[in-house]
This record gives sequence, C-alpha cells and structure tokens, in this order.
Amino acid sequence: MRTRLSIALALFAIMPASAMAGEAVLLHAAGSLRAALTEVAKDFEAAGLGKVQAKFGASGLLKDEIASDAKAEVFASANMEHPQALAAGKRSGPVVLFARNRLCALARPGLELTPAALLDRMLDPQLKLGTSTPKADPSGDYAWEVFRKAETLKAGSFVALENKALQLTGGPSSPPTPQGRSIYGELVAQGTADIFLTYCTSALAAQRENSAQQIVQLPDALAVGADYGLTVMNDASASAYQFALFILSTEGQRTLAKHGFAAPGLPQ
Repeated sequence: MRTRLSIALALFAIMPASAMAGEAVLLHAAGSLRAALTEVAKDFEAAGLGKVQAKFGASGLLKDEIASDAKAEVFASANMEHPQALAAGKRSGPVVLFARNRLCALARPGLELTPAALLDRMLDPQLKLGTSTPKADPSGDYAWEVFRKAETLKAGSFVALENKALQLTGGPSSPPTPQGRSIYGELVAQGTADIFLTYCTSALAAQRENSAQQIVQLPDALAVGADYGLTVMNDASASAYQFALFILSTEGQRTLAKHGFAAPGLPQ
C-alpha cells in the first residue's frame, strides 16, 4: 500500500496545473469526511498553502454535479467507483485510495442489541431500520451489500430488509444535515429509526452527541468495508494538487486516523 501511495504522490506531483495558485481550492467531499477534511483544510491553511472551499454531501450526488460541469477541483468520495467514473470520462486524473471505513449499526438507547442478534433485530417488523439512499450515497450501497450478505445467512432476508429499509439520508430530497450535528444521531433520537446502518465514524460522531446511543459492530458474516477514493479534476489549480498531496501526506493521514478512519498512508 505504501508503494501505491508513493506512485500516486508522484503522479499528482507531475500533473499539469493550468490555474494560478492563490484561489481557494474547490473541494467536493463525502459527508462522512466533513469533520476530518475540515481539520485537514485548516491545517493546510495554517501551513500557508492556501484556502479550501468545501462542499460536503452524498458522493453519488456530488459526482453527478461534477459530471454536469459543476465547478470542482478535488473530489473525495466514500467509494472508489464515483471518482473512477469521472476519471474514465476524462474529467479527472488518477484515483487514489486514501482512507477506509466500515459500516456499523447505530441503535437507540435501551434496545437490546448484540452483533450476534443484529440480523434478527434488523428483520424485526416492530423495529425501524434506517439507511442512506443507494446510488446517491455509497453508505446506502454498502447497506444493501449487508442485505445481500444477510440473504446467505437466512433465506428471504434481502427482500425483507430492502422492503423495510427507510432511506432517510443521502438522497436528492433528504433533509439537510443539521448545522454542527449528526443527522444519524438526530434521526435515532427523534425515533425515526431504531437501528441505523451507517459508517462507524459517523456512528461515533452521533454517540459523542447522544452518549446513550449504542454502536454495534457488524458480525464478520455481515461486515462491509468502505474504500474512499481521491481524484483531482482536469485543469485544477496548483493549490488543488497541493491539497490532494496534503491529504495523502503523513499529517493528513494522521488527521483521518484521529477521526476514526483507517489511513493507508500511515506506517503499519
């Protein structure tokens, strides 16, 4: 992995930069990266390397915006497929794996829930199961991957889970994330969902705001990991390439790790 990152750093370093440095870097990034990349951007600015103007949201929706000519320079996605689609369409350079995440279950206080009992509880018709929106948001795609794994454990689980899943976030008409708050924690606190399948990093952020909410690890048979991809748009500024390199640097990777991500650029 260190070799692959070294190659990526070299590729980014030799990319042409058509615009002058000095303007704010235009970052489009997955909502799950909000806290981590906001801190990375502050460190980038503190180092005198430039400013960053960030837009956070569902990676699929951000990819569609960029494909429709929205102005963006750096795209940090919660999967590899969306930035790879932009690269394949000749809109960006190479795609680099820069962080990893996992799916966890965030549950309301008082709900008896263990990893071993998670599937049965998700299937319980009395319990509301929240997810993000597939295709628009990779978190939803990862939840559907959990459903497919559940089918191998208990026949009929996929259809049952797909039918009952409440696609509460990440879609074009989903409610906006509360300023400075976790949307997942809010929805569980409001009783909109009893169990919410979301990233482990997002579950931790929700629990920090709602200490009684539970985080349950998915058992091995249901576990799903998430690979995050980074790419720089064609004709991006010099500062955009510098910021991409900063995310991949040891300092940037340490910040991602501090926020709960697995950072492939750090020594093992």
